Amino acid sequence: MEQKKTRTEIKELGQFALIDTLTSNFRSTKEHTIKGVGDDAAVISISEDEAMLLSTDMMIEGIDFDLTYFPPKHLGYKVVTRGISDIVAMNAIPEQITISIGVSAKISVEVLRDFYQGVRFACEEAEVDLVGGDTSASVTGFVINITAVGRQKKNKISYRSGAKKNDLICLTGNLGAAYMGLRLLQRERYVLSGGAKIEPKFEGYEYLLEKYLKPRARYDVVDSLEELGLVPTSMIDVTDGLSSELLQIAKASSCGVRIYLDRIPLAKQTNALADEMNLNSVTAAMNGGEDYELIFTLPLEKREEILGIGQIDIIGHITDKEQGCVLVTSAGDEIKLEAQGFNN
Repeated sequence: MEQKKTRTEIKELGQFALIDTLTSNFRSTKEHTIKGVGDDAAVISISEDEAMLLSTDMMIEGIDFDLTYFPPKHLGYKVVTRGISDIVAMNAIPEQITISIGVSAKISVEVLRDFYQGVRFACEEAEVDLVGGDTSASVTGFVINITAVGRQKKNKISYRSGAKKNDLICLTGNLGAAYMGLRLLQRERYVLSGGAKIEPKFEGYEYLLEKYLKPRARYDVVDSLEELGLVPTSMIDVTDGLSSELLQIAKASSCGVRIYLDRIPLAKQTNALADEMNLNSVTAAMNGGEDYELIFTLPLEKREEILGIGQIDIIGHITDKEQGCVLVTSAGDEIKLEAQGFNN
């Protein structure tokens, strides 16, 4: 009797375990490949002391964005941010991008023009060049793929795998704002879908909307680190929530993580909307994602230098692997960090 093949659902693995399952048997064979799968970007040697960084990202309508409330210009801007943030998260400067799109018949030329206006504005702001791409038909909606390219000196590239015991865990900006901006848009779409002729209630939450619809990659932080001569021992950008990103650093660096609840920066509007919607703003920060802020680690002795940059918080430190990854409350209780992942 033929044995029935087992079927494993993607949601049983989660995002990162799925990537590991699909790519674990691949090995780099080219001498110029410094880093392949397993970080924010691939690293390829281009000279004795310099490397090229390469990343790719996909956004799918209905999964990553909803055109009913996402203006095409803002979508174009965010696509660029999503692509170049992976380069920035390696402590490198992005230089070029390519964008490929799949479009269905419901997408008009005017929508695409607006989308590329947003792309152009983001490129000009970040000083990167759009150098190519592809256009294809799509059956279901709007599909976007961005590839980003950057450069950096080999000894200045920050990987996820370099964190050391007692290193400071540093965070740029604040967290949870993008997620709360999304929840606000979803709430107003639900209200309007009922046919009620009322204006959306966005007043007082403009910052949250901007953080979700038009986030900015933190290449300014890379510039500041360069000016101070600081090279983070590890780095990652916040796209899947604080918990998930810290666990990625812990896994790659074979270390533990200890962060403190009262040190996690939250914007006033994040707290205000969370209270209004009966949500937990800390949960938004830990699991929300799409903030595109940077988490990086530095040796303890660099504390005063990094705080001098401004808008950077030290939220914890690196520990031994055996101590695990925990969030410490104001009462001293330890909560194990867990990655929410995806269940699509």
